[in-house]
Amino acid sequence: MQSAASASRLIWVKSSYSGVNNNCLEAAVLPTGGHALRDSKNPHGPVLLLGPGQWSAFVSGVTAGDFG
Repeated sequence: MQSAASASRLIWVKSSYSGVNNNCLEAAVLPTGGHALRDSKNPHGPVLLLGPGQWSAFVSGVTAGDFG
């Protein structure tokens, strides 16, 4: 996991498809080429770090509807 201090320096983005009630993930590109994910309702909480291959698999799974 990444520290809250270093996570605050990332540029976080939220999907334009997100609802107004903050029910979504926010993603940030990491300097290493991977991505970080966090819960938009808890921006100071835990951060999930994904390497480039993991990010690709995650996006493929979302696109395929694997996560219901």
